[in-house]
Amino acid sequence: MRTSNIQRNTKETKINIELNLDGGEVEISTGIGFFDHMLTAFGVHGGFGLRVEVKSDLEVDTHHTAEDTGIVLGKAFKEALGDMSGIERYGSFSIPMDESLAQVSLDISNRPFLVFNAKFEQELCGDYETCVTEEFWRAFAMNSGITLHINVPYGTNAHHQIEAIFKAVAHALKIAVTKNSDGAVLSTKGVL
Repeated sequence: MRTSNIQRNTKETKINIELNLDGGEVEISTGIGFFDHMLTAFGVHGGFGLRVEVKSDLEVDTHHTAEDTGIVLGKAFKEALGDMSGIERYGSFSIPMDESLAQVSLDISNRPFLVFNAKFEQELCGDYETCVTEEFWRAFAMNSGITLHINVPYGTNAHHQIEAIFKAVAHALKIAVTKNSDGAVLSTKGVL
């Protein structure tokens, strides 16, 4: 079963994430409405079972919540994927959302890297600070072992841009975690 349950408790955040790569309910509670909306979209569009519960120091700002959730979600993906055998490994997807376009390509390679090319004109979406979007995806990539390229070549509405990113990553991951025909590791090395 491709599942995981990861907990992380610090002085700044207390996080519990349950992940099922093959589907299930999506229940998100981070204390930040817009972030809940993004993680819900991520779970639904990826076809993942995803439960996220976060208690954090929101009196400071949204940075710790976003970054630490990215850390835990990344670890959940890494655990659920095991030795990374039996999957398609690569995924790319583009999502248009009104005037915005997000393009994502990724490699479940055990070589974490993030390329993030997006600029947001608005500083806030509700209580969510748009600048933490990059921090979330960096933490996710580094802790999941995924090479992740995110590009938003155009767009003027930060809500649309960020939502397109979350949906595009979800769809690219859905492709990459699809079981391959022979269960082998898709690598000339034989391991990832």
